[in-house]
Amino acid sequence: MIAKILSYALYGLNGIPVEVEVDVNNGLPAFDIVGLGDAAVKESKERVRSAIKNSGRILPAKKITSNFAPAFIKKSGSSFDLALAVGVLCATGQLVLSGLKSVFLGELSLDGGLRKAAGILPILIAAINDGYTSFVIPKENEKEASFVSGADIYAAENLTQVIDHLSGLKPLEKITPAPRELADNPKRYDSDMAFVKGQAVAKRALEVAVSGGHNILFVGAPGTGKTMLAKCIPSIMPDMTFEEAVETTKIYSVAGLLDEKAGIINLRPFRSPHHTATSVALTGGGATLRPGEISLAHNGVLFLDEMPEYSRQTLEALRQPLEDGVISVSRATGTVKYPANFILCGSMNPCPCGNYGSADKECTCTPSSIAKYRAKISGPLLDRIDIKIDVDEVKYSELTDNCKAETSEQIRQRVNRTRKIQAERFKNDDITANADMKEKHILKYCALDGECEKILKNAYENLHLSPRARSRIIKVARTIADMDLYDAILPKHLLEAINYRNG
Repeated sequence: MIAKILSYALYGLNGIPVEVEVDVNNGLPAFDIVGLGDAAVKESKERVRSAIKNSGRILPAKKITSNFAPAFIKKSGSSFDLALAVGVLCATGQLVLSGLKSVFLGELSLDGGLRKAAGILPILIAAINDGYTSFVIPKENEKEASFVSGADIYAAENLTQVIDHLSGLKPLEKITPAPRELADNPKRYDSDMAFVKGQAVAKRALEVAVSGGHNILFVGAPGTGKTMLAKCIPSIMPDMTFEEAVETTKIYSVAGLLDEKAGIINLRPFRSPHHTATSVALTGGGATLRPGEISLAHNGVLFLDEMPEYSRQTLEALRQPLEDGVISVSRATGTVKYPANFILCGSMNPCPCGNYGSADKECTCTPSSIAKYRAKISGPLLDRIDIKIDVDEVKYSELTDNCKAETSEQIRQRVNRTRKIQAERFKNDDITANADMKEKHILKYCALDGECEKILKNAYENLHLSPRARSRIIKVARTIADMDLYDAILPKHLLEAINYRNG
């Protein structure tokens, strides 16, 4: 007897339907799995064997063959266990399926329990787009699945509940869809802009960067507050839209990093990998083509502290995603694309000892060592950084000043206001922030008058800027104008943007 049960494979952020075929015949007892599965798929027969027996069912001493179709697609992971178990029960006559065809997802434990499966959210979205409307998933994925609408989704704790549900003895309750509005997150950040003493220029530049989604680099001596400023970024980031939250959650779900209690990422990510991180850790890859740090920072911030300490190869891997907003991960097992639209925030010292340009400390570095240190960040990568700020040393009087500084919440309110202006401007385009503008958007939304064109021409010629740098200056100027609530870019906005570019 042959049974055919539907499941889904995950390939990047896309779901691919997989039909689990189970054939039970007379012959020497065996349990074989074919269909180009990895080790986890091959081992599922042992989990299914024990789960069926410990759920009070019988695994007959017959020849059982299972095929995961289509056979030319590589399958990985343990989320096919439930579909395989249901297929075996149907093929042996212990379970009869009728009515709507369901998709089964989940890993089985030896006692028949259902464990959390990675990538449930992108799989559900893909399957619904393919026309499927009924799903059975593990209970641990219930919260995550509640943010998907347009389908009947049932969550079970074990195989016995699934059998009772399919046989009609005790149907499972449908998961109640969550509202499409993000709940307020009560999280409070350890870092706040009010705690940063002095550094008025750096604070302003940081607000501009976050308001428009621009990349920023802090350059300054050790201890001047570069890292502290960067760690304040999460506290001033704009609120996420529901669509952004779902897109980010899909990435974390695939990576297996999603908190099952929250079910969704409603705070913009802030990723800060160690400088020993490899290019694969940054871009993604491995045997299962997992997303890397730049994809985990999607819709958020990637902070690289002491950028020259990262390997040249690792830094150069940032160039393409910074330009395109996506990363294409190619390995021998295939090629997948992950979104990677993030704000790059970097910090570095002006020289190896950190004292170059200091009025109080002597720099002990040679000109060649300074040149070698700065050359670790290539010109093409620097050209993709919109704002470069020299973080000056803080005077003692500024440290002891008790004047109340602006809090992160006050700045965040202004950032939200600026982002709303951009959202309204780009509502008919495929972008959400000024930093994402292409040339067609710049021509449409960033018209410059004669005086502004003259200023930009002088900067272009005197500072030896590239065409890319010119475009990025205009984008930053557009953001500054939005912050000042101006429809047109004025000379003062352009001059400030040029100043940030020149450092």
